[in-house]
Amino acid sequence: MNTLDLRDALLTARREQQALVPTTAHAAALADVDAACAVQHASGVALQAWAPDEVPGYWKSGAGHRQAALTHAPLMPAGVHADSSLAQPADLRPHAFFKPAIECEIALRLACAVTPAQALAMTHDDEVTGLIDAMAVSIEVVDCRWVDDGALPPLLRLADFQSHGALALGPWAPWRETDWSQQHCALHVNDAPVVERKGSHPLGRPAWLLPIWLRHLTRHGATVPAGTVVTTGTWTGLTPVQRGSSVQVRFAGLGEAALVL
Repeated sequence: MNTLDLRDALLTARREQQALVPTTAHAAALADVDAACAVQHASGVALQAWAPDEVPGYWKSGAGHRQAALTHAPLMPAGVHADSSLAQPADLRPHAFFKPAIECEIALRLACAVTPAQALAMTHDDEVTGLIDAMAVSIEVVDCRWVDDGALPPLLRLADFQSHGALALGPWAPWRETDWSQQHCALHVNDAPVVERKGSHPLGRPAWLLPIWLRHLTRHGATVPAGTVVTTGTWTGLTPVQRGSSVQVRFAGLGEAALVL
C-alpha cells in the first residue's frame, strides 16, 4: 500500500460511512509526518476542497504542551459554519459523523499574507497585533474515519485530518491580547453539568503556536494568504457527544459559539 492507496481508503470510508480498521499495511504507507500531510492535502484535492497548489483557508493546530510536537491539519471548507451563536446555533445535523466529540477553542484569523521568509523569522515572543486581525470562539467536532481502540498510530490519525469532523465559529471580534491564564471558558452540552475551565489552554496562549504553524504552511515555498484561519487547541479536553446534542460555549469577555448535532 502507498499513500494514494491510503488516501483512497480514507475517501471510501468517508463516502460510505464505514470506519476503517487500521492495519499494518495502512501504517506502513506513512514513513513520516510529511507523508501523512501529503495524504491530507491529496484528500482535499480529490474532494475538490482546494486546488493542488493552494494553501487551504482553514486549519487546526495544537499540542498537549509546549514541549510536544504540534500537529497541523487543513479543514474542509464545507464543514466550517460561521457566525454561530447561542441564539442561532450552527446546524450540523446534515453532516455524517462516525463517533463525534467536541473541543472548545479560540480561532485566529490572519490580517496579512505571510511569506516563507517571514514565517522563518518569526518567534513566539513577537507582537502579533498586525499579524492577527480577529479571533472567534469555536467548537470543533472531532470525528475519526478509523476504528480507534486507543492504540491508533498517530500518523494514521494525522493523515485523516487529525480526526477533524466540522467546525462552528462564533462571530469574529477584533484581536486583543488578554491574560490567558485567567481566561474563563464554560461548556454546556444539553442538560449536563456545565464544564468550566480557567487558564486551561495547553500552550499558555493561543498565539504561541503561530510561528510553528506558519512555518509548516510555508515549508514548500507557498505564501499563506490573508484571511487564513487556525483553531488553536482545546480548553476543555475532548467531550463525547451524541446525535441530537445541543452544545454552547462561552469565553468570558471574548464571545460564544453554539451548534446542534
